[in-house]
Amino acid sequence: MGKSMAGHLMNAGYPVHVYTRTKAKAEDLLEKGAKWADTPKEIAQNCDVIITMVGYPKDVEEVYLGAEGLVAHAKEGSYLIDMTTSSPQLAQKIERTAAERNIATLDAPVSGGDIGARDAKLSIMVGGSESAFHDMEPIFSKMGTNVVYQGKAGSGQHTKMCNQIAIASGMMGVCEAILYAEKAGLDPENVLKSIESGAAGSWNLSNLGPRILKGDFAPGFYVKHFIKDMNIALKSAEEMGLLTPGLQLAKKLYDELAEMGEENSGTHALYKRLANQG
Repeated sequence: MGKSMAGHLMNAGYPVHVYTRTKAKAEDLLEKGAKWADTPKEIAQNCDVIITMVGYPKDVEEVYLGAEGLVAHAKEGSYLIDMTTSSPQLAQKIERTAAERNIATLDAPVSGGDIGARDAKLSIMVGGSESAFHDMEPIFSKMGTNVVYQGKAGSGQHTKMCNQIAIASGMMGVCEAILYAEKAGLDPENVLKSIESGAAGSWNLSNLGPRILKGDFAPGFYVKHFIKDMNIALKSAEEMGLLTPGLQLAKKLYDELAEMGEENSGTHALYKRLANQG
């Protein structure tokens, strides 16, 4: 996703510096003119706007708050935008720390997967300073079509948790519906034609349902990362005293799916767990 997003910024004329732990993943961007940096510190020292998308909250904390991280070395007046799905509480901690150095931060997780990133049609949920958000709107607009300011620091992450909670139960429904169609002797492709445009319609049904039928479980979004997101959502819900039975069941099923060796498959591989009734 990050490669596609950086590519859109380059196509819009922005000079782009890139860093990733595996340089080979950035080769396409480097061939198009992006400049390589050996460390996040080097990015911080050379860029006015820094966008991150990493794997886990622990990675976010290291990249932002580590001794060689962004906050310690970014220029005064710069903007740090974390588009990782991470902890709302960590987003708030980063904002407080960065503000001491007159650095603006935004938590801006996205939804739309690999397809949304490729087509620059991501939904981007933004928390942090409203003035910083407006300053960065032109950049967000190059990567997404649904860019919404949600409120103070952490609000973008809380909104993404709402997104993941809805997906968790929704994905169970998509997989169960396809399995039901198969067991009933129906043509699942025809079933999708009937139900995707009605009240049952969803992005997952229209985009991931066909992948399931083709046996294509390549990740647009990894099972292991979805489990990480559900853990964050469950922890936040518990702190708020909120009961989330659908989320709890989905987390259990995805944990079992990962135990089947599917942690690097796409989230729609849940179909395999539900098809395995043993």
